[in-house]
Amino acid sequence: MLIMVMDGQGGGIGAEIIKGLRQQFVTGLEILALGTNSTATSRMMKAGANKGATGENAIIRTSQRVDIIMGPLAIIISNSMMGEVTPMMTEAVCSSDAKKILIPLTQENVQIIGIGVEPLPHLVDQAIKAIKED
Repeated sequence: MLIMVMDGQGGGIGAEIIKGLRQQFVTGLEILALGTNSTATSRMMKAGANKGATGENAIIRTSQRVDIIMGPLAIIISNSMMGEVTPMMTEAVCSSDAKKILIPLTQENVQIIGIGVEPLPHLVDQAIKAIKED
């Protein structure tokens, strides 16, 4: 299974996702770290991704060839993360045939009704459980 983990800014959410995946799946996963900036990519690589790349073109190309895309909700909101997520990135992620598993954390002016407030580790556990159930 080929999983793309996308994050920006400091890459903390992406790093937590990758750590959780590595703990739960010893084999059978190839994890690609796609950062909107090099700091995010580097942090995700240190968390255990197999490969990493940075920037708009890498995200656009990679999102079209993976089985699952994971990251914070902001990866589908154009101009989020203080402008790091470009409209072309969100279009590529949203139009990808890959299953999207998103963590409902965002600093944007977006509120998702019906979702309780959970700490990041609990949300990551839920996201990984969704992959296991597939």
